[in-house]
Amino acid sequence: MFKKILSWFSSSNEKESPKSTPRKSSSSNAPKKRSIDSSRIGELGEYKINIQLDQLPKDTKYLSDIIIKNLKSRTGYSQIDHIVVSPHGLFIIETKNYNGEIKGSRSDKYWRVSNRFNMFNPLKQNFGHIKALERILSDFPDLLYISMISFTMRCRLSIDSELRKIESNELIVYDTELSEFISRKINRIKATSSKALLTESEVQNIYDIIQSSNITDPTIRLEHVAKIKKD
Repeated sequence: MFKKILSWFSSSNEKESPKSTPRKSSSSNAPKKRSIDSSRIGELGEYKINIQLDQLPKDTKYLSDIIIKNLKSRTGYSQIDHIVVSPHGLFIIETKNYNGEIKGSRSDKYWRVSNRFNMFNPLKQNFGHIKALERILSDFPDLLYISMISFTMRCRLSIDSELRKIESNELIVYDTELSEFISRKINRIKATSSKALLTESEVQNIYDIIQSSNITDPTIRLEHVAKIKKD
């Protein structure tokens, strides 16, 4: 008799189980929040920068994702996000995709991100890039280098006010205002500098030297990135 009662409950549960199925399927059809991984965020950020650089004057040229030798770097290389070659000088651009408040000064070794963690001072990082470029562009000893650090609009900048002034050769900007600051800086150099401008052929020559020095070997590039992440 007891076995019959158990079998009755078992068959009853099997009959009722299909009723719970629609509830599960309805929840699976609910819209899910889309998440974007860090690599995708980086790609979107670089895309926005390229749009900005495409708006620059026609007498300028730019290169992206350049890796050149740098014996003073711990990896042996410098990876430069963007370089703008203009008749008035070179703009060396380091892009950052942080989220939150950025605090720091020109002289600080580290900057703070939302008071949660440190980042190496990007101006010092870019200084190393510039020194590496100076070595391969030694035929142009009087070339002017302007260091630019670009942050996304997801950041709030709490930095030295001098780093936002167009007179400075070290500039901190938002990605959406990159082309504006470059154009303003070029106009500032035009108005205040007595140095001769680079000719069209010199601009092309500098561009070609940088491009020919760019390391495209995927193995070296992967090793460089791995060493950075390890440190």
